Amino acid sequence: MVPEGTGAERGGRRRVMANLVNLEQVHKSFGITPLLDDVSLGVQEGERIGVVGLNGGGKTTLLEVLTGIEAPDSGRVSRRGGLRMAVVTQRGVLPEGAVVGEVVLAGLAADSRAGGSDDVAEHEWAADSRIRGVLEGIGIAGLGMDTPVANLSGGERRRVALAAALVRDLDLLVLDEPTNHLDVEGVQWLASHLLSRRSALVVVTHDRWFLDTVATRTWEVVGGAVESYEGGYNDWIFARAERSRQADATEARRRNLARKELAWLRRGPQARTSKPRYRVEAAEALIADVPAPRDSVSLASFARKRLGRVVVELEDVTLETPDHRELVRDLTWRLTPGERVGLVGVNGSGKTTLLRALAGDATPAAGKRIQGQTVRIGWLRQELDDLPTEMRVLQAVSDVAERMMLGDKEISAGQLAERLGFTPAKQRTPVGDLSGGERRRLQLTRILMAEPNVLLLDEPTNDLDIDTLQQLEDLLDGWPGTLVVISHDRYLIERICDSTWALFGDSKLTNLPGGIEEYLRKRAALVEPTRRPATATSTPATTTDSATYRAARKELTKLERALEKLTEREDKLHAALAEAVTDPDKLITLGTELKQVQTEKEITEERWLELAEELG
Repeated sequence: MVPEGTGAERGGRRRVMANLVNLEQVHKSFGITPLLDDVSLGVQEGERIGVVGLNGGGKTTLLEVLTGIEAPDSGRVSRRGGLRMAVVTQRGVLPEGAVVGEVVLAGLAADSRAGGSDDVAEHEWAADSRIRGVLEGIGIAGLGMDTPVANLSGGERRRVALAAALVRDLDLLVLDEPTNHLDVEGVQWLASHLLSRRSALVVVTHDRWFLDTVATRTWEVVGGAVESYEGGYNDWIFARAERSRQADATEARRRNLARKELAWLRRGPQARTSKPRYRVEAAEALIADVPAPRDSVSLASFARKRLGRVVVELEDVTLETPDHRELVRDLTWRLTPGERVGLVGVNGSGKTTLLRALAGDATPAAGKRIQGQTVRIGWLRQELDDLPTEMRVLQAVSDVAERMMLGDKEISAGQLAERLGFTPAKQRTPVGDLSGGERRRLQLTRILMAEPNVLLLDEPTNDLDIDTLQQLEDLLDGWPGTLVVISHDRYLIERICDSTWALFGDSKLTNLPGGIEEYLRKRAALVEPTRRPATATSTPATTTDSATYRAARKELTKLERALEKLTEREDKLHAALAEAVTDPDKLITLGTELKQVQTEKEITEERWLELAEELG
């Protein structure tokens, strides 16, 4: 049976949404632990689903069963005949001996053969603006198409595998943590690209801004079941807070964390709160007694007592790469007690090198570094080579200290480990048996246990699930010290930092009063002039064929008419939503339809812009 969707009206009829993949009573276990237990769900055409849950809770297993990489122990998985699907996992496995261009075009070549067409020529990447746009957006355009994949870093291999999927025209795209190894700009580009596609999407992600932007539905994998929620991160947090509010006393701490996160969301930009009025009122009642995330004044005062006047200062510092490429020139930067800084920039701009200079691990080519006498630095690096693999988790934490002060409260090593996701049973696990995400959490736990008064965090969200991220943010909200964070996670930067600074590749450190949004605007202004010549060179080849030109003009006119109709429909839906404010069921139906209309409008506008650019 094919369920009827609630999609936008096309041609005067309501479109029937066909299922692409169905899971029926699926069970999957590893050892004695059931990761999926009697799970039944489906993915419909055009649906964008975000998958969340604890690390090790079954998210990746769900994707592998859904796509056929793993077979279920019991139950049935059915896929539509002729389904065009691409899967990008965290493994980043690429064919040995291949070059970047071959990997990127391999899927296109297979699609062409399946459609009875000739293979895609290797030189076509240079002439196809869509492929070129993907390579630029993912940040691999500068690698060179003849570069052997064996010479790539882990992050570059992940981005190449992602690009190979994004250049294809698919029915279903399945991605596992695609924002890892992307900078803030890359994450925004990926979200915009996925919104412009017609294909369905299933994505595991811990990036909350990305989840809220992309997803029309959220699946939470918990306790072997898959709970389904309408909407993205904001809606999921509200629903989970409501569910927790009604739970028994043993769920009190998780409930409070969800309520605090929701309170922060409601205090944030208005774009996060465009929910039906009945839900806004319910949310406000839920968070009425939740305090502000942190008291900045008292924390800064406490930090000054611990740190004194001098924290870390860089005076007239010049930083270079090992091959003498200049990253920063004549930089004078003085960190103050209690300052909370978010540091952003494109990959390779020098963020990690600057953090190393603050930590005293990188020697400047010129200038000097000054450190206060009472400063104790805690430095979370991206590498995981500083853990005692022969110890068990609790031993590795208590080896640093048995107890610590967190603000005005004393907690034990075991309590801190539990707050960062290590249950009492997990605390007995040998460090050598931990996964990458668990090692990252242990590394952070050990650093906090040392009670530093200056924290330097390099991509702390890598490999952390959303629950652990909330716990980390809750800890850092009340942490009284100086903080510098490099992260592509916009929510983390906005939540725990009071100022944002950026490296734009001009050898300067720039303050951004407007935060991440200002950074993205400035980056777009810098990048746009470099893209125009490449676009201009492809225009003559497009317009020389008069038949192609006429067809493009005809399609452009058709798209303009479609945009007028979609805009008119969007206005009517907004008016209907205002009238239906007292009818929750109607609000949900109208809101879903509005999302579909807006998505179709975005896709149509994107195609109109492409054609308008080609036609000059």
